[in-house]
Amino acid sequence: MLNISSLSLRPPHFRPSDRLLQPLWDHLLFHHLSLVSSPFFPVILAFSSYFFCSLPFAVLDLLGERVPFFHKYKIQPDSRPRLDMMAKSFMTSLYNHIFFVLPAVIIGMFILPTPSLPQEAPTLYQVFTEGLAVLLLFDTQYFIWHFVHHKNLQLYRWVHAVHHEYMAPFSWSTEQLSIPELMTVGFWSNLDPVLLKCHPLSTWCITVLSIWMSVEDHIGYDLPWTLNHLVPFGLLGGAPAHDMHHQKPSSNYAPFFSHWDRIFGTAVPLKRKKDD
Repeated sequence: MLNISSLSLRPPHFRPSDRLLQPLWDHLLFHHLSLVSSPFFPVILAFSSYFFCSLPFAVLDLLGERVPFFHKYKIQPDSRPRLDMMAKSFMTSLYNHIFFVLPAVIIGMFILPTPSLPQEAPTLYQVFTEGLAVLLLFDTQYFIWHFVHHKNLQLYRWVHAVHHEYMAPFSWSTEQLSIPELMTVGFWSNLDPVLLKCHPLSTWCITVLSIWMSVEDHIGYDLPWTLNHLVPFGLLGGAPAHDMHHQKPSSNYAPFFSHWDRIFGTAVPLKRKKDD
């Protein structure tokens, strides 16, 4: 369990601060300490983010042509995930979390030092810079890992092929991963904020954002309001880039940003599959 720093806590209204996030941080410490200090909280936050981010797009896939406003943005309109495919992907993720992630957390409780929760909230600038740093670091790590696992046939077959079961990705397939891949991604996701000395609130925010971005990559819709369209200069690949990766696996290896694929010549623009 996480420890509050040794200074005594005062009620939130007696803790003046010019930090905009201080009231939120005080509320978490004084009213939800048992939750946010639990070593299981990051797992609960990550899995619930995956569930709630994926669910709306799963509904869209099930409705299909009955919602033409959204269906017109479908990247591969002739490929529609079935309910059993969705259930398989979700149950794979659930199984992995129950039988591998949670035991890893329990083991970590006995061998890892107990971190502490600071009394002071981060600034908005701190949340932004720490979050961006974590995303850039993870993007680099996964680009290298992803590239190597596609170039080595044995690594691809035994580690990464599970994720490529479907040529047309969908939201629930975001976490259809083998155990080694899941544990590698989880290791980086937990280690990177520690290496960069991020505030816990920054870490939790980037956890939710990174999972939202991962789900967006897999939704199979090129919606005009997704992050890859909102962020300028094509800095993010988004669903078009990752959908193309599932169609042409030797392309678009980076999970979030586009710079590594551009630098190494692996960036491939989306080629849409049209309705017959």
